[in-house]
Amino acid sequence: MRRLRWGVRTLGEVLITLGLLLFLFVSWQLWWTDVTANRAQAVTIHALERGFGPAGIPERVAATPQTPLATLTKVPFGQAFAIMRIPRFGADFARPVLQGTDHDALTNGIGHYSGTAFPGQVGNFAVAGHRTTYGMPFSNIDLLRTGDVIVLETKASYIVYAVDRHVIVTPDQVQVIAPVPQHPGDKPTQAWLTMTSCNPRFSATQRYVVFAKLVRSIPRATGLPASYMAVPAGTVG
Repeated sequence: MRRLRWGVRTLGEVLITLGLLLFLFVSWQLWWTDVTANRAQAVTIHALERGFGPAGIPERVAATPQTPLATLTKVPFGQAFAIMRIPRFGADFARPVLQGTDHDALTNGIGHYSGTAFPGQVGNFAVAGHRTTYGMPFSNIDLLRTGDVIVLETKASYIVYAVDRHVIVTPDQVQVIAPVPQHPGDKPTQAWLTMTSCNPRFSATQRYVVFAKLVRSIPRATGLPASYMAVPAGTVG
């Protein structure tokens, strides 16, 4: 009987220890990764803003009197090349956009699906971002509303999109990042932005997808009108 009590007590202590370790691991995943990622991403944004001066990734600028358009030619895998600003997420919301959607890219910001269009191009500029952990840039993707502004800042331009619609799909429905979203094989005639993230929160069984249409591209030398960065009512930031 004494041995049984000793065994039960030992098992209880082991389970408590395992529970504590699990709690610490979850806390690290949900909190500490956000702290470290936010710090690193802030450094990247600062570097981008400095690089958007004389130095930076070369861009080819094709302009018309009505719609100036800056088009990145290419970006090395893993390199940051733009800043995404979303007023719906708060006045201070800014996240770097990196080339690629591997673990490292999504740890360091928002990832650009290789092979999709770049900001402002005709086609589909498709990106992915975490909804939890690692700075969770798309934590509140489900709160975006039709007409909400999304600004991509590059070396040459401010590229403004407006939210058009959202869908929830399974991970295998990759047609959402086709040149014409959800219409693979169609020839694109418009410039789209597609944002993807996991759904529901804390799960990867689905993808929450937001589609936005290009509104206009504005040369950096002109400056971004303040109206585009106005924080709408009901923001979460």
